[in-house]
Amino acid sequence: MLPPRLRHPSVASQQLRVYVPSHPLIKHWLAVARDVETPTPLFRSALSELGRWLTYEAMRDWIPTQAVQVQTPLEPAAAEVIAPNTPLAIVPILRAGLALLEGCQSLLPQARIFHVGLVRDEKTLQVSCYLNRLPERIPEQMRILIPEPMLATGGTLLWILDELKKRGADPSLVRIVSVLAALPGLQRLGSHYPMVQIFCAMIDERLNDRGFILPGLGDAGDRAFGT
Repeated sequence: MLPPRLRHPSVASQQLRVYVPSHPLIKHWLAVARDVETPTPLFRSALSELGRWLTYEAMRDWIPTQAVQVQTPLEPAAAEVIAPNTPLAIVPILRAGLALLEGCQSLLPQARIFHVGLVRDEKTLQVSCYLNRLPERIPEQMRILIPEPMLATGGTLLWILDELKKRGADPSLVRIVSVLAALPGLQRLGSHYPMVQIFCAMIDERLNDRGFILPGLGDAGDRAFGT
């Protein structure tokens, strides 16, 4: 099992495992993403890099390997490769999840991509779906990575996890990469899916009355696509 980088007491009591990797590149790109002066192209690059490095951390002990023997220029050598035919999928949540997708996909090029479009009512904070490309039945033992830049109230991820479970996914094989996570969302997620593992660049303590993370980085979708 991975050693926890950060485990907040109120989260750990519900057994939700949240990892905040102490990596200088993750810290650097988070600072770039937080800065209000960061222009749209650089903000997109920051999220792509965060998607890459957080996916790298999420892949530890998650993807099965297979022992093989390869021929070096000098002699045979024992080696390990990713087990062939391991079912993998990435479920980006539109729009903002697309900003992380490039970085995630660069490390998991064999993964299938299931797009899901969700929108949140800013007054009621209720989530509704406008696009769902999940298969009717999730293949057995499929490992699923969900890139979601902001884990704020947890409503969006709860919707996705409920939908995946209904279609046969094993929640213990789901991992989430998120730039920022807030304690209210983590606590809500932990009460429903404590077996899911979350990898994020930082945990922020608070939400404002609109459900935005504080200090946060603003609206990730708007900043990534200049809208």
